[in-house]
Amino acid sequence: MAGLRRYFLSDSPLRSRLEAIYRTLPQRTVSLVGQAPLGGSQVAEWDFESPDSWRWHTGIIADDLNLDAEGQMRQIFEKYERLLAAEFMTIADHCLRTWIFVRDIDNNYAGVVRGRRDFFHTIGLTPETHFIASTGIAGTHADPRVLVMMDALAIPDVDPASIRYLKGSSHLNPTADYGVTFERGTSFSYDGLRYTLISGTASIDNHGQVLYPESVEKQTLRMLENIRVLLAEDGADFRFVRSALVYLRHPEDAATVRTIIDRELPCLDYLLLHAPVCRPTWLVEMECIAVR
Repeated sequence: MAGLRRYFLSDSPLRSRLEAIYRTLPQRTVSLVGQAPLGGSQVAEWDFESPDSWRWHTGIIADDLNLDAEGQMRQIFEKYERLLAAEFMTIADHCLRTWIFVRDIDNNYAGVVRGRRDFFHTIGLTPETHFIASTGIAGTHADPRVLVMMDALAIPDVDPASIRYLKGSSHLNPTADYGVTFERGTSFSYDGLRYTLISGTASIDNHGQVLYPESVEKQTLRMLENIRVLLAEDGADFRFVRSALVYLRHPEDAATVRTIIDRELPCLDYLLLHAPVCRPTWLVEMECIAVR
């Protein structure tokens, strides 16, 4: 078995030392992202074991770092398409999940949205076809010129008939309604197991509006409710969640969010990180992977 190993690093000398070490390892072995763990440590490790045939590409950045966020995002997808082509794959047919890390997300996320949307249009990904499950979140690379960085998962032998794109229409709306191009969740079958990949999910309603902008407690509960709806659409629930990542805009909210999650989901394995979400009024976001 192979898989993804991601290290979440605080801004400290430790980060520079780790990045120097892991840059020597093969691509798609290790992911490094500047997001401070909220458990009292300078570094946290997240591992997801997967079959050997799955292709994890990590730390993809633009070649021209003089570009703005929109240009870097488009160039990253162009680069990723070439990486997949070398293994007889395409983004449209084989990519199941992306993670997009954005420096200064409050100012650069709009450019990321445009760059991704324009690239998807060139390869035929539209609201009438499908998009890709994703998390777009604040995160940094060691080089301050890197405004956008991406990790991605592609599976060369995935059965297209098994893929399902989750909507959660009772609680969420299509992201294209407000100009963003990702799926709320994607599920598929592989080697006798069913995988449900839930994108970064926050306190939003089915009109695309942020709910409870002043209350991290209410946002956390709505976030969990939205994820329950998405999991249920694929016949799953939180019992099958193998791991979850929870992102907070304000580190001081960590104790409150941890108390709520531990009360509501006492068996959930999750990691809390300091990483602002793509709208300033969103205080908390979660992504997860269920396997059954």
